[in-house]
Amino acid sequence: MGKSRVEAFSDGVIAVIITIMVLEMKVPHGESIGALVPVMPVFLSYVLSFVYLGIYWNNHHHMLHACQQVTGAMLWANLHLLFWLSLIPFATGWMGENHFAAAPSALYGAVLLMSAVAYWILQQLIIASQGRGSLLKQAVGSDWKGKMSPVLYAIAIPIAFWSQWISLSLYVFVALVWLVPDRRIERVLAGKET
Repeated sequence: MGKSRVEAFSDGVIAVIITIMVLEMKVPHGESIGALVPVMPVFLSYVLSFVYLGIYWNNHHHMLHACQQVTGAMLWANLHLLFWLSLIPFATGWMGENHFAAAPSALYGAVLLMSAVAYWILQQLIIASQGRGSLLKQAVGSDWKGKMSPVLYAIAIPIAFWSQWISLSLYVFVALVWLVPDRRIERVLAGKET
């Protein structure tokens, strides 16, 4: 089966998730700049989550671009990924409203961890459906970012109960690592088109 419906559906779900997050941000009462101070934790957690969703959207797009066809297992794996991504607004809101307290920060990490696991499952199903010589397998290579991210999330979750700032720093660090442009799939696809 073709991949266009999966891409369109996933794009729509991620757009709705981002919309829900921004609608959860409440406008402060007051017209001074000082009125923004109480909502800064909510805004900062929104920015972090927006970046994460952007990373997932971008990588999901590239991953499906390297995919020729979609199987039933891949459809379910994609829904599994979207399920965990759809929890990001809840975790973001709880963390921001409670000024990055320990339990909300740990839950945020758990959602990031499960999203990473779900993405890995989808990636592996795509590779398995296309064989060892698949474009995606060539592009992913050793996938040090994909292996490092869940490990750091798993470390950050219990650390949140000791120091939520170290935990949050790990979440930010992982996001920054993924923000560095990764052209592996683009290079592999460009090589196949010539």
